Amino acid sequence: MKKTGIIAAMDEEVEVVSKLMDSKKVEKKYELEFIEGNINNSNIVLVKCGIGKVNAARCTQILINNYHVDEVINVGSAGSVNDNLNIGDIVIGQTTVQHDFDITAFGHDKGYISNVGKIFESDEQLINRIQSASNTISNCNVKKGIIATGDIFCTSIEMKEKIRDKFNADCVEMEGAAIAQVCTLDNIPFAIIRSISDKPNGNNNMDFNTFLEQSVKNYADIINGLF
Repeated sequence: MKKTGIIAAMDEEVEVVSKLMDSKKVEKKYELEFIEGNINNSNIVLVKCGIGKVNAARCTQILINNYHVDEVINVGSAGSVNDNLNIGDIVIGQTTVQHDFDITAFGHDKGYISNVGKIFESDEQLINRIQSASNTISNCNVKKGIIATGDIFCTSIEMKEKIRDKFNADCVEMEGAAIAQVCTLDNIPFAIIRSISDKPNGNNNMDFNTFLEQSVKNYADIINGLF
């Protein structure tokens, strides 16, 4: 049976997926709590990685090494940098990029990572499955697009515009492209699903806290339909 790893950064983002699971058992490895169980008879390993790229990358490698998953899905919230995306809308990341990785001094594009490249492409078959599962969601827009990752909670309108213009990004968050990098290096199919919880406006920490619950419910509905 195929085994799917699901990674999220925060308690609220994990809990909404955990509620979909049955036959759960919990195991700790390297201070990370792995929840293994089923969603509609599919084998799932769910884990909270913590916020930021290093936490996300570390968690992904531990998941792959110890649970031998066949694919990895990262779920969570994100800030919109596409003005057409609103709170609760979903971005399925066809590609991801690390917007804060900068070795332009050596003649490379912003976001380019040595020996890896600039863009991480999600698994096409997995993206198509997620797209099909999202067809049942009627209360939000779902867009395949570009997700930008960096170790910054983006609140600045100026930063939002720079990320949008430089990478043609749809949303910004703090883990996805790090998970994508590890999966790419390990040849594990992956996809990133992000629900919009805030829009960089100089005060979007208030938006994030207000709308997080709504945003996580929308991607949970997709996960439930995926398996």
